[in-house]
Amino acid sequence: MQGLWRIICYFRDYWGLALFSISASSVFELLDLVIPYLIGQTLNLLSQQPLDGGMQGLINSIAAWGSWTVNTSFSLNILLALMFLLTVVRAPLQPWFSGYFHWEITLRSRHQQTQRAIAKILSLPLDFYDTHNPGRIAGRVARGLSNHTWTYPDIAGLLIPKMVRVLGIVVVTAWLEWRMAIFMLCSFIFILSFSFRKLNYLIHKEQAVDVHQENTESHTSELITNIKTVKAFATEAWELQRQTERLNRELKFIIHRIHLGYVRLATYQRTIVQSCLFFILGFTLTETVAGRISLGHFVTLYTIASMGYAEIEPMSNLLEVLARRYASMVRFHEFLALPDAPDSQPLILPNREINLHYTKYKFTGKINLENIEFSYSPGRPVLWEINLLIEPYETIALVGRSGSGKSTLIKLLLRYFTPQKGRILMDGYDIQHLEITGYRRRLAVVHQDVDVFNGTLLSNLTYGYPQATMAEVEAACAIARVDEFIDLLPQKYYTIVGERGVRLSGGQRQRIGIARALLMQPDVLIFDEATSSLDYESERAIQRAMAEIQGQRTTIIIAHRLSTVREANRIVVLDQGQIVEVGTHQQLIEGEGIYHHLHTLQASGDLL
Repeated sequence: MQGLWRIICYFRDYWGLALFSISASSVFELLDLVIPYLIGQTLNLLSQQPLDGGMQGLINSIAAWGSWTVNTSFSLNILLALMFLLTVVRAPLQPWFSGYFHWEITLRSRHQQTQRAIAKILSLPLDFYDTHNPGRIAGRVARGLSNHTWTYPDIAGLLIPKMVRVLGIVVVTAWLEWRMAIFMLCSFIFILSFSFRKLNYLIHKEQAVDVHQENTESHTSELITNIKTVKAFATEAWELQRQTERLNRELKFIIHRIHLGYVRLATYQRTIVQSCLFFILGFTLTETVAGRISLGHFVTLYTIASMGYAEIEPMSNLLEVLARRYASMVRFHEFLALPDAPDSQPLILPNREINLHYTKYKFTGKINLENIEFSYSPGRPVLWEINLLIEPYETIALVGRSGSGKSTLIKLLLRYFTPQKGRILMDGYDIQHLEITGYRRRLAVVHQDVDVFNGTLLSNLTYGYPQATMAEVEAACAIARVDEFIDLLPQKYYTIVGERGVRLSGGQRQRIGIARALLMQPDVLIFDEATSSLDYESERAIQRAMAEIQGQRTTIIIAHRLSTVREANRIVVLDQGQIVEVGTHQQLIEGEGIYHHLHTLQASGDLL
């Protein structure tokens, strides 16, 4: 029930309009029931049988209002005029009072919920993406939004009005023949309750299929992302076989468990419906022959009974569609219900505006790490007893073997994670107490793998600072040596770089990342293996660029290549999550510790 309530709340901002449109659609469905009644009264009139008291009273009132004479011709004209109003006059009104609003509600809701989904993607903690494939996330969101979009018009515009129509048929039948109404009501309840039980079973099977499809789509996304690796190892056929096996299991399950269940349900329903209609035909025919029912009432009763039972199959089909879509819609809401990162700011304000406001800090760049301890899993510390004071405008290098905790320390500084013990101070303020957006905008980081968006080179350069002038862009590009390859691109700064920057080399992407960080004019600049993808010449150029900005802001450099950090004010050596050495390049060389050992290995050409 919680999943169903969440689906209903998907449209909560439009409940008033939804109530109006559903009511309008239901009224039009009920008006259809008047036509068989008017035809039955016409047959009574033509066969010289009396009209119903209510209809005769209406005709007499109209005749008195216009001083007309009541006769067969006048009565026929009144009945014909009523049928004209209920068919021809109503025809152009129905699409506006019902259909238009159904789609307006669903399209507006889709826009709003898509925005919520994007906000959720941007607000989830970073470790969520360590365990969830992007293709899996995108597929869940896309299926959920799509199925919500198509489900609302079916439910609000068809299913609910049809259920109202069936109820109206029972009421009209009770007015004409109460015994038949009781039989119809009991049969409707039996058929629908039977259908709900079967559909509930099938919904659980659909949920299992949805999870399986999500896993298949996830691996397909991985194949696209890692296509170069697949081709390099020539595993195309094995990957196709693996996915084919998944698809075969999915097809077998759908055909033998789900599709067969729907076919059996339709078989039972049709058999019961046709049996009920045959019983009603025999009952009304017997009553008409016995003179207890007029010819007009016979036609009316059987016609509306046929209309009522005819709604069973489309209602069942709509419920089947809902059952097929239900699992993906519930999983979409489960995604929206995931907890945001503890320090994330609300991206959408109560008035639906995007929250673009943040606290504008200005730091000197003094960083103090006090007794920091952190682990990704209990009992396996990555960092412990970290104490380090970084002075303003100082250049600090973090070095050590792989897995020593260098990158984790930077993640804590960027507040991607929170230390289990200790605290990090920026200019004396605990960073956990600072507004996250304003804090992070005063830091800039160049990662080992620079993320590049599918857009122009200029849009990637100004990603963090869109209002940058061309003069500022060119200055940053000159420092990062981006200007050395700009002229080689067909459209210069307006060249489309492709998905994930596939049209650029690794070294070019790295330089773009450095220029993008410099454009932010940060108080703290972090290089996380920023020169790892560069050749020797490019690395030397970046080292000169880093030397140019040294002393202008606090700079933290993580590097395996020790040649990158020789000019740092201090070099901090980490080993097994602890700081074991601190000093200048020359001091550490003379100390003959871990740094000296690493330097000797690199100088001799041995791998770390």
